[in-house]
Amino acid sequence: MQSDLVAALDIGGTKIAAALVDGGGGLLARAQRPTPAREGAEAVMGAVAEVLAELSGAPMWGRVAAVGIGSAGPVDASAGTVSPVNVPGWRDFPLVERVGEAVGGLPVELVGDGVAMTAAEHWLGAARGHDNALCMVVSTGVGGGLVLGGRLHPGPTGNAGHIGHVSVELDGDPCPCGSYGCVERIASGPNIARRAWENGWRPGPDGDVSAAAVAAAARTGDRIALASYDRAAQALAAGIAATAVLVEIDIAVIGGGVAGAGDILLAPLRRALDRYATLSFVRRLTVAPAVMGADAGLVGAAAVAARRG
Repeated sequence: MQSDLVAALDIGGTKIAAALVDGGGGLLARAQRPTPAREGAEAVMGAVAEVLAELSGAPMWGRVAAVGIGSAGPVDASAGTVSPVNVPGWRDFPLVERVGEAVGGLPVELVGDGVAMTAAEHWLGAARGHDNALCMVVSTGVGGGLVLGGRLHPGPTGNAGHIGHVSVELDGDPCPCGSYGCVERIASGPNIARRAWENGWRPGPDGDVSAAAVAAAARTGDRIALASYDRAAQALAAGIAATAVLVEIDIAVIGGGVAGAGDILLAPLRRALDRYATLSFVRRLTVAPAVMGADAGLVGAAAVAARRG
């Protein structure tokens, strides 16, 4: 029997998505359920089982060779467990074992969602052709992954490149991770919106207080909104520059919902990077928007499983 497909799972605090992915990154079948994030461990696993059961009903399921999972983290690929911050019911949950049981013993590979996005962007997206790259998801949180020497570098637990919890402000605000002044505490969507609100920005008649609404205000020239994005850009630039100095990346790819602000974020990010990435061997570092969109997690999880299978 031909085995040329991978079943991919993209697990987050809002939704659990699944797809059958072919060798060219094409998605041949899809399934999705809301994540019952405030319910218990078995309720969340039930949603995972439902999307897998739906996929297994597809005529091409017999061609599946492996399963790849990109999950909100922290994850521990070495133990096969996940403890997503935004899914309280899962703490050290044995996801690899449980998914393996649900798919009849197929090989299962687990990485963090930022690493999955990185695999997708390196395979088919903005980091394609780059041997040393940092790819970032800037959204409700800030995650990332690394490509070093032309290969995805997930690290022993599948979390390498998690730039969101690099501290860039020594005496900064406490972060839910337990540290202080983390990139995520400054540059994530909720924190961009929080900072704008605390400094006097107010939403329009629709009452939208999201980072997207702050970006819309920034496009009209709202100084408080612009300042909040500028501060986020500085934090991202400091984290990117520190990563570049450590491992000599030549491109930083920025994706996620906050990156949808476009030049409201990317223009000050590039300016700030000029101030932080000053050593000769990182001066050529470029910043590019991600291109894989909402399917990046699925495509990347499939890529990880296919390459290790």
